[in-house]
Amino acid sequence: MYDAILLVSFGGPEKTEDVMPFLGNVTRGRNIPRERLLEVAEHYYRLGGRSPLNDQCRALIAALRKDLDEHGIALPIYWGNRNWRPYLPDALRQMRSNGIKHALAIVTSAYSSYSSCRQYRENIAAAQAEIGEGAPRVDKIRAYYNHPGFIQACSDRVREALAHFPGCDASAIRLVATAHSIPCSMAHTSDYEKQLRETTRLVTLCVGMKDWDLVYQSRSGPPNQPWLGPDILDYLRRIASEGVKNVIVAPLGFVSDHMEVLYDLDREAQELAESLGLKMVRAGTAGTHPAFIRMLRQLIGERISERPPKLAVGFYGPNHDVCPGDCCPAPTRADTPRASEVPAVLQQS
Repeated sequence: MYDAILLVSFGGPEKTEDVMPFLGNVTRGRNIPRERLLEVAEHYYRLGGRSPLNDQCRALIAALRKDLDEHGIALPIYWGNRNWRPYLPDALRQMRSNGIKHALAIVTSAYSSYSSCRQYRENIAAAQAEIGEGAPRVDKIRAYYNHPGFIQACSDRVREALAHFPGCDASAIRLVATAHSIPCSMAHTSDYEKQLRETTRLVTLCVGMKDWDLVYQSRSGPPNQPWLGPDILDYLRRIASEGVKNVIVAPLGFVSDHMEVLYDLDREAQELAESLGLKMVRAGTAGTHPAFIRMLRQLIGERISERPPKLAVGFYGPNHDVCPGDCCPAPTRADTPRASEVPAVLQQS
């Protein structure tokens, strides 16, 4: 049924000269003032002008290729981004040139929402329209927020963070998961928040901790527009005022240590935590954890096998393979950020 795998991601600049053109791609059609783009660009420049996301995609492809080969799955892997090279239309052109007819897409997000699922499907459809006749058909794997491989990978990352608190009882450490905030209107039309809470609950159980909190980061909307909260910085201030001394921040809403993790958490949140007297350790993301790579191979196996096991843990079972037509609808114009409110660091960048 399938003759290729397609990794679809957000994309990111790979050198200083790429930063402004990349931001132009992300904000195309929004009439963003150049001054605001320059302000956003500074976050990249402070980290060398390079997003780590493309390198992380390369590492993911290499690890998945090795695992697929070891299990006799010979499907070639292609890679296309939404906002930077290699662009998604170029990937589809190469696939068509190589005779690929029907690919299975892996998206670098575990959850369901417009921006983390449906928009990628729209990107694929737009690329197919641009290619025209002979463009390969592309189906997306299901959301994997509650797949045991994802939960194991995330749990192991939290255990690694726990090792930074030697001799400290787990009850004296606050576990807080973070995810990208989205407008409440978008959250209300998807399972994004429910899925994040389930992932956090499952990881907490796996690592043997009792209490957890879910907070958000990287909001980009105007102040009068409701977005999911609380914000990670506000949360740190509150728990410090309550006498909490130790905190593990687990970015469970993301699958790799991309720019928003490195800047929003490792820089901004860490600096605030230090000023508040908090010992904050940031857990790693799934990345190329063997359990995560195994999970991707299992999700591929679900779609290429006649009677595939569909693995899921927790309350909700496996997500649907094919998204319903009304799933995670696009935000209305009123839901989108205004020109003066571009995210300081853009989603999945």
